[in-house]
Amino acid sequence: MTSIENIGCFKTILDPYNGITIDSKDLPLLLTQFEKNLELLIEEVKNRRNLIWIYIDIKKAEFISTATKKGFFFHSCGEDYILLVKRLKKNAVIPTAANHTLGVGIVVINEKNELLVVKEKISNVGYKIPGGHIDDKEMITTAALREVYEETGIKIEFEKIISLGHFYPHQFHKSNLYVLCLAKPLSLKIDIKDTYEILDAKWVDVDEYLKDENVHDYSKAIVQTALENKGFIKTNQETLTHIKKDFELFFPITSYKDV
Repeated sequence: MTSIENIGCFKTILDPYNGITIDSKDLPLLLTQFEKNLELLIEEVKNRRNLIWIYIDIKKAEFISTATKKGFFFHSCGEDYILLVKRLKKNAVIPTAANHTLGVGIVVINEKNELLVVKEKISNVGYKIPGGHIDDKEMITTAALREVYEETGIKIEFEKIISLGHFYPHQFHKSNLYVLCLAKPLSLKIDIKDTYEILDAKWVDVDEYLKDENVHDYSKAIVQTALENKGFIKTNQETLTHIKKDFELFFPITSYKDV
């Protein structure tokens, strides 16, 4: 049985949940065509499929109300599309939509035992470690290098993950997973690139930072953890080379020989 089936004007793709997906590029040009073919599609697959997924491009936003009138509801979206789904069977499993945002913070300590810190324009909690959002499709290590460079101009080499934080509620009524990393600097001269968000960046003595009353306790705990714990290193990727996706694997450091 093929995973692609043409029904009416739609090209449908079968998924592991016995659902079919219609991509936005495969939608008809006219709303009348969409409505007519959607009715045909539902009737054709209602007894043999569990779900129907439809991606609707923002340029065809008028299609959304037609789909919702046929029993589709919102699942997830991006800035230029929305994904709708219709449950054809009462107990059909619908995979959970993305329910968290991702962030990364980076502890960078140089050979003089100085910590790299930044002060944000919108913040009133003093100096903190560099960090920010992990962009869509971006790897953790890539985000770490990018954030430090944008906020301080310092180039770094990723070493390990030292901690993971989970916060709720966060932006957009979602949870936030915050990945804390340790990295070593490959340069020392500060040259802030993101002047829109960052007010200042500097190197400070680690011991002085940990004693500073103006520094948030959580920031101190992050730095202390980086100094005292082995963490998780990026490991050999060969075990998953059969997966045709971008990925990173991190495993606990079992001894200081691993560092």
